[in-house]
Amino acid sequence: MPRTFEGNLVNPRGRFAITVSRFNSFITEPLLAGALDALVRHGVADGDIDVFKCPGTWELPGLTRRLAESGKYAGIVALGCVIRGGTPHFEHVSAEVSKGIGQLSLNAGCAVTFGVLTTDTVEQAVDRAGVKAGNKGAEAAVACIEMVNLYAQLPGAK
Repeated sequence: MPRTFEGNLVNPRGRFAITVSRFNSFITEPLLAGALDALVRHGVADGDIDVFKCPGTWELPGLTRRLAESGKYAGIVALGCVIRGGTPHFEHVSAEVSKGIGQLSLNAGCAVTFGVLTTDTVEQAVDRAGVKAGNKGAEAAVACIEMVNLYAQLPGAK
């Protein structure tokens, strides 16, 4: 029978960072609250969580990369919100932020999860920030805990 490795939500070890965009704060603040609540509910001490706020979602990959490179964090949760408007700006920002965080997740020495909403309408963003469709910030935080615990099981993990 093969051995199976899977992350869990028990006793996450290490420090966690949350990077969050201030732009669209009426959405990103509830995402942040959801992420903080999820981390604490799963045993991460308040003192083991650092929150870093940047001006907009565009700046998230750079900030998140620098934190990952610091080696101080077991996991980083990136939170932001891009809402489609009447110009191509949405496509540029959402694509580059998704690529940036995705690439970082592949190369970082810690778990990195994506809690960036890319929605067509304000209503969709509100729903995903805790009104109807759960809180995507909380979901990204839970995924981060699970990945931290999975990475700790990998061969050669410390």
